[in-house]
Amino acid sequence: MDLHTVDQVLVPATRTDLPGPSTGVGFIGGGTWLYSEPQPHLSTLVDLAGFGWEPLTVTEHGLEIAATCTIEELCRSELVAQFRAQQLFRDCADALLASWKVLRHATAGGNIALSFPAGAMTTMAVTLDGELTVWRPGSGEYRVAVKDFVTGNGTNALGVGDIIRCITLPTRSLLARTALRKLAQTSLGRSAVVVAGRKDVAGFTLSVTAATRRPHVLRFDAHPSASELADALRVIPADCYFTDVHGSAPWRESMTALLAEEVREELT
Repeated sequence: MDLHTVDQVLVPATRTDLPGPSTGVGFIGGGTWLYSEPQPHLSTLVDLAGFGWEPLTVTEHGLEIAATCTIEELCRSELVAQFRAQQLFRDCADALLASWKVLRHATAGGNIALSFPAGAMTTMAVTLDGELTVWRPGSGEYRVAVKDFVTGNGTNALGVGDIIRCITLPTRSLLARTALRKLAQTSLGRSAVVVAGRKDVAGFTLSVTAATRRPHVLRFDAHPSASELADALRVIPADCYFTDVHGSAPWRESMTALLAEEVREELT
């Protein structure tokens, strides 16, 4: 789609090349969503590819995923083949309603920045205890857990001019067993319920996304029983589940419980 209000595209190589914070400035990761619908409030686009960030970096603490790393790179890179959780990367990519063309260009950081309930990279990151490094305008930065970054349906903690620099995943999460279940009301429909689990030395972690306006993460010191899991799910307020064309709130809540039990059983 042509963005007729945009009159300049910037490709910065350093932070000093970035424009000042403005609601009229948009940042391009892969651009797959940005160019999919009108953006009348934008007059300037900033292409983050100019920074030349390394897509994936294995560190002593885990894995650093550049915000500009494409979903295809994340799923197929031999660099992450050493981690058991690579399967979750692929499962989450498969949960996206997207063609191979989109997956080749859509970025991990962009998917999280959109903060849609069905954001598959959000599911991946919250399940693996992911943290974001965010650049503030100027030279400052801060870190925030992805589960706290997304605050609602399409809303998040980003301020004007803030840029997601990378997603960091800890080693213990990357080496864990994982499982994912998703449900949509049509074969090609957007995910209405997504539940993912992780089992590692620290215990059992379950994430609920797509069905709720923001991610919810449940943690257990040991593998929970079916009744313990059911009790924990009741902590999620009923009004956190929402109704849209992809499903009603009561249906989403019921299906979340069903899929959560399937994940629990798989990781037993």
